[in-house]
Amino acid sequence: MSRNTTKQRGLFISFEGGEGAGKTTQIDRLMTWVHARNDPVIKTREPGGTHGADEIRNLIVTGDGDRWTPETELLLLLAARRDHVARVIDPALDDGTMVLCDRYVDSTIAYQGIARDLGIDKVRTLDAAWGSAGTLPDLTFLLDLPPEEGIRRAQLREGADGETRFEGLDLSFHHALRQGFRNLATEEPERIKIIDASRPVDDIAAEIISLTAQKLAG
Repeated sequence: MSRNTTKQRGLFISFEGGEGAGKTTQIDRLMTWVHARNDPVIKTREPGGTHGADEIRNLIVTGDGDRWTPETELLLLLAARRDHVARVIDPALDDGTMVLCDRYVDSTIAYQGIARDLGIDKVRTLDAAWGSAGTLPDLTFLLDLPPEEGIRRAQLREGADGETRFEGLDLSFHHALRQGFRNLATEEPERIKIIDASRPVDDIAAEIISLTAQKLAG
């Protein structure tokens, strides 16, 4: 039976990982599976998801790596998230729709809190007040890949959109980012599932679908 029929709150799934980890591909694979179940589902992304948040995204992901201070970067992300959650994510979940989101709070913690040295507690506190406002994922897939391979994949992507600001940062930043994500997964193993993203796409998709099915059944 469709989750929307019972109006049970929808399942919120986020996808995390470094540059070039394959999040977009796996979101599309999972969305196809959910559609086959005849369950309502939407996909979205961060920063972005609304007209205003997409405009903020353009400010964040383009330009030089030092375009913004870490503090400014964080505030821009939180502004985009507040609009995204209020206008898209919360209404969909309240309607019983599954939400698949490309990046969310964990990315902010890993990128700005850890790799940018702003501090995990500070980022979580500000996000709870002005970003997610308590709307957090039920399940998170961390697509884990060595930074060298992820950057190589990202640079080979066709149809480059100019969103290369983070890809161009020093490799040490990306190693810190990867470790930050893995540390978050260690803290919350029930929610954050580490997925080996170096494997074939079909194998990754099969694992993600299996874990999602388990979550729905539970």
